[in-house]
Amino acid sequence: MSEFDLIVVDDAVARDWQPFTLTRPAAELLFGTMRLRERIERSAGTAAAAILSSPHLEGFEEDDTPPVIAGAETLTRPTLFVLSRFVPKSAFPRSDAPRTFTAGSLPVAWFVPAGGQPPDFTTTAGEAIAIEGNVLNHMWELMSKNGEQTTADIEALIRENGTSPLPAGTFGIGETKLHLGRNVTVEPGVVFDFTSGPVSLDDDVTVRAFARIAGPSWFGRGTIVLGGAHNGVCAGPQCRLRGEIEATVILGYSNKAHDGFIGHGYIGRWVNLGAMTTNSDLKNNYGHVRLWTPGDPDANTGEMKIGGFFGDHVKTGIGALINTGCVVGAGSNLFGGGMPPKYVPPFSWGSGDKLDVYEFDKFIATAQTVMLRRNVELSEGMRKVLERAWHVSRSTNQT
Repeated sequence: MSEFDLIVVDDAVARDWQPFTLTRPAAELLFGTMRLRERIERSAGTAAAAILSSPHLEGFEEDDTPPVIAGAETLTRPTLFVLSRFVPKSAFPRSDAPRTFTAGSLPVAWFVPAGGQPPDFTTTAGEAIAIEGNVLNHMWELMSKNGEQTTADIEALIRENGTSPLPAGTFGIGETKLHLGRNVTVEPGVVFDFTSGPVSLDDDVTVRAFARIAGPSWFGRGTIVLGGAHNGVCAGPQCRLRGEIEATVILGYSNKAHDGFIGHGYIGRWVNLGAMTTNSDLKNNYGHVRLWTPGDPDANTGEMKIGGFFGDHVKTGIGALINTGCVVGAGSNLFGGGMPPKYVPPFSWGSGDKLDVYEFDKFIATAQTVMLRRNVELSEGMRKVLERAWHVSRSTNQT
């Protein structure tokens, strides 16, 4: 494959990873210290030319994300298609002939020469070659398997760059396994606990005094840790964090800037959790947690600890209480003292189980205001994506 295009594919399984894939491709979800697409690009040795995903996501614009397309026609260039939910552990072998790469018995990538047709993403075509890597089968695995992936990612950074020394005035527990980016500020009095894994602070991260950070944890560019206990957290870029956070992934520009507990969850972009927002991540009987999915409203995760899953642009008021295994749809605004149901449809507005539809004009006005506070403008393309998502949520069984 001397010259080829890379297309990352959200297949039918990945497109059902709600509440996140209503407003973003699965390829753009964080797993470990990088997005799924970025991990595939590294193994393929080239930047993705496109993400093949749901039609309503065409026009998605964020950071360095490539164009999102709904389909591919006859290929004018050799093309490597890779499932976004495949997490490769090695480079893709080069080829000029049709090939299917498999992980176990599952086809996960296809090389198609110029002039060929896109594959159907379920069967093999050409020579079948095994490739090392893992396949994510359920949305909650982005959380439950994140710690192991984070450990591997940071240990690779340390092997390449060496271990960073503890900043002056801080304390370390266990053998130091720390990676620091550029312009990192860590105030005296911070405690790093490396007994369960390494810690990485990306460029321009700030950690204020008396925070406690336990690995495996990664904080992305520009994130500010305001205080509290953070155990097994991946968050960023540009997040604001305080309180107790455990085994949770938080996408960029989201805030949990006050006290309260968030555990074993996954939080989208542009989320703001009000003061003392707290979720349960363990049932009183210590049984497996069940949660809503598009294909099964009572899916058994097989996990004892599952907290909340918050879609993009979710807002909670002060003192919000979130039940074990709660799925909060994108664009929802929850407030008041009542506990919401375990499934909150996208673009909901209200308290407890008294939920109305969040009118799109009011939602988008708030979103624009929130983004401008971080000097980010809502592009016209992204506005259209959010508007289509609002209509999709109204016309499907998500409501």
